[in-house]
Amino acid sequence: METALTDEFALPGMPAIALSKLLEIAKQAGAAILKIYAEGAGEVIIKSDNSPLTAADQASNELIVKGLKELTPAIPVISEEEKDTPYEIRKGYKYYWCVDPLDGTKKYIKRNGEFTVNIALICKNKPVFGIIYVPVTGALFYGGKDTGSWKVDADGQKNQLKIDNKADNWTVVGSRSHAADEETAVLKKYPVGQMVSVGSSLKFCLIAEGLAQIYYRHGPTMEWDTASGQADRATRFIRSTYSETCLWVAICFSRNPKKSSKRSCA
Repeated sequence: METALTDEFALPGMPAIALSKLLEIAKQAGAAILKIYAEGAGEVIIKSDNSPLTAADQASNELIVKGLKELTPAIPVISEEEKDTPYEIRKGYKYYWCVDPLDGTKKYIKRNGEFTVNIALICKNKPVFGIIYVPVTGALFYGGKDTGSWKVDADGQKNQLKIDNKADNWTVVGSRSHAADEETAVLKKYPVGQMVSVGSSLKFCLIAEGLAQIYYRHGPTMEWDTASGQADRATRFIRSTYSETCLWVAICFSRNPKKSSKRSCA
């Protein structure tokens, strides 16, 4: 077990951010989700993009946005549930928070536990720090260039995440709700041994722990779904030569810096 060297991190032109306070925001959001989860999903609203919205999404979003604005008032917040900032404005942001207050709402409604809280810090359109919190298990994953990649268990045990760089017999992790036939052709190019389906950004968590080596996704996705996982230095994001296909491969950024992604695939 290892411990982080500092409770703060900063980027050029940005005040230092207290890491413990930032992680606490994610935990508080997770607690709010679980409180509503224990009472049942409740009313489900279908948004204009045909995706579901629950009281848990809204409660988590309110806590995260409020917490981030208090902690870092100079950094804008873009959330899945607050998408009203025009692109012409936000494209000029040097830094901003990219938030999915409840990733895996469909899984939340199905009550299978496969949902997460995602918070990422974006610098010049690149994710540089990310948090993934798993409310049901209490596991918290976070990582960035200056912090390293870590998993904190519900009991507080903290372990640094390192990639095993497995050469063959890869475990591929995909989504339960987004599998596509086109992905089969892509995966034939890689040494795949088995495939596992899991919802939300839990896919990134499996890769970060070395329990899976690649995440495939054929088709478009949103930045708040992927940014927190991309920022974790324990995973590498690459865009396939296949149109609109994204792959996340378990190879450290530091070993292949020229191949790391510059943006999320949104």
